[in-house]
Amino acid sequence: MKIIALNASYRGDKGHTRRLIDLLFEGAQAAGAECEVVTLAKYKLNRCLACDQCHTPEHYLKCIYADQDDVAEIFAKIAAADLVVYATPVYVFGISGLLKTFLDRLYWTSDVNEMRVTRSGLFFHHVDESVCSKPFVSLICCDNLDPEMPRNTREYFRIFARFMDAPHVGELIRSGGWLFGYGHNPKAAERFPKIDAVYAAYRQAGRELARNGRISPATRRSANQEIIPVPCFGLLKRLRPFKQVMVQKAKALRLLV
Repeated sequence: MKIIALNASYRGDKGHTRRLIDLLFEGAQAAGAECEVVTLAKYKLNRCLACDQCHTPEHYLKCIYADQDDVAEIFAKIAAADLVVYATPVYVFGISGLLKTFLDRLYWTSDVNEMRVTRSGLFFHHVDESVCSKPFVSLICCDNLDPEMPRNTREYFRIFARFMDAPHVGELIRSGGWLFGYGHNPKAAERFPKIDAVYAAYRQAGRELARNGRISPATRRSANQEIIPVPCFGLLKRLRPFKQVMVQKAKALRLLV
């Protein structure tokens, strides 16, 4: 099993996204998987110009930037892998601009004039299955505890899976990173003992990916669990008065982090 993770954080290898990838890969490597992290912030990624040169006879399925940036190299890495982890923080309610710029470049790998019906029953065009249709895990992180914050990002990957005929074999969502110091502040983490179980679940998720090619529902629930040590927090945080109390608590915690 070869797994490649695309780290789409602007903070690169210093961000919480990379920390979560590393935990996932600890488990995967322990179970025998070959793992590689591609930190998009380190690569040259030109934006798609929608020039359509890649759909002309002279440049058929070849981008004008193919020899001028690193996208083709990353596509080759994906093609050689068995499974992809799309790891992104939430930026302005969606995937990061880095990841969007990269995924826009999939346009030149597909013959948009060859229409078809996907296995999920949607109208779409031809895609390069070696790049677009790999089984994948979405790994989403954000500081905001409100479930609305990652909603668009979750939906993006759900739609991506259906149009690309790409099996979505796991969804990991980690909120509240600043509360426990993004895994780098032991004193902050002490206030949230559940984070140890979350990190253990990430390692277990990696082992399951290596062995079974997907994350089990039980492990996903454990990895995505609420870390606030308050009973029924998932329900309480939907109530405006409780949210107002949480805002005040958060202000106090900010002073301690």
